[in-house]
Amino acid sequence: MFSAAELKKNNTSFSTEILAGISSFLATAYIIVVNPSILSQTGMPFSAVLTATILVAFFSSLMMGLYANNPILVAPGMGLNAFFTFTAVFTEKLSWQVALGTVFWSGVFFLLLSFFNVRAYIVKAIPKSLRFAIAAGIGLFITLIGFANAKFIVAHPATMVGLGKLNASSLTFAAGLLITVVLLIRNVKGSILIGIVLTSLMAWPIGRWWGGTETIIDITNIISKPDFSLLFQLDFVNSLKWSLAPIILAFVFTDMFDSLSTFVGLAEAADLLDENGEPKNIKRSLITDAFSTTVAGLVGSSPGTAYIESAVGIEQGGKTGLTAVAGAILFLPFLFLSPLLSAIPAIATAPALVLVGVFMMKPVVKINWGNLSEAFPAFFAMVLIPFTYSITQGIIWGFLSWTALHIATGKIREISLALWIIDIFAILALIL
Repeated sequence: MFSAAELKKNNTSFSTEILAGISSFLATAYIIVVNPSILSQTGMPFSAVLTATILVAFFSSLMMGLYANNPILVAPGMGLNAFFTFTAVFTEKLSWQVALGTVFWSGVFFLLLSFFNVRAYIVKAIPKSLRFAIAAGIGLFITLIGFANAKFIVAHPATMVGLGKLNASSLTFAAGLLITVVLLIRNVKGSILIGIVLTSLMAWPIGRWWGGTETIIDITNIISKPDFSLLFQLDFVNSLKWSLAPIILAFVFTDMFDSLSTFVGLAEAADLLDENGEPKNIKRSLITDAFSTTVAGLVGSSPGTAYIESAVGIEQGGKTGLTAVAGAILFLPFLFLSPLLSAIPAIATAPALVLVGVFMMKPVVKINWGNLSEAFPAFFAMVLIPFTYSITQGIIWGFLSWTALHIATGKIREISLALWIIDIFAILALIL
């Protein structure tokens, strides 16, 4: 599957794919600690959620590589974990066992949609202008995450956002960003990975020898034991009630729009398209995404989804499933070595995330800006993704505005049946 001939056919190499997998993993690894910090508020053991997070990321990313042959990592999704904790458990008063059950059943429903190719059919119905806009919007979103992680951009009471303080951390981030850009311009192999490592090394003195009120990198323990106590603790029966259908459907719709927009955006930005101009191996990729959600419910985590941070590895040159396989394997050691993740601080991966925005803006030139009925929905989707801090909201309002404008301007025949279905899902997602 990953023979030298096949890699050459895809204009890549074994070493490039491995470097890309490492880069994607480093950009995604934060979820190993962040996911349990959110889900543990429900009463689930932190160590057990950490183990579940790693298991979901490993098996799902491995399947994405071996089955779907796409260079995209899959792990428990941000936003979905917040919905699990603050809506399903805190607001709806579900026990975490029942909430895990709703995750499992949403995954089963998701699998059915994917197996019968409903989701792939929906992808093909997305207007080209929206595809290009989603790619650019995701790029801006990832850039905003990078700036926020480095605290280079912070919340501001007067202007909503503003420039953060120029201190040891922000200056280290700026230096890492400059170094990474220079390496990329000089076509240094593994430049993004080198940038992450060098920025981590520059961050080591912060809080120790110079600047900073806290130590950015502080490793106190190295070994941790995996905790499998959440395996199969979901409540299969009580989670399958009509009264919980809105929760299950909310997981389905949110996960669906997240994964669809990620696949479409990455495919357009990185030219991961098949001979028909559609995202490569889309059906298998969506089945993998659905499998990830189902497994998450079984092992004790919120739903899994394709990660936009995979763009870091793709820009590093990853083009095949070998990138995802390499990233998947890197998750496993952290069943025992999760404390080592503090050696890669947020300001070290932030430069890579910022640069992804540059790479993912390329499709913008393909939008027909002279046709406002195409340009406005594209622009609306592109800016709402970072402004709402939600890929889902951007793509939903992009679809709805595209449909509304085509109805209002007498172009209703250009709206396909599949797009009407998307609009119904979009409205349901807003309501739920």
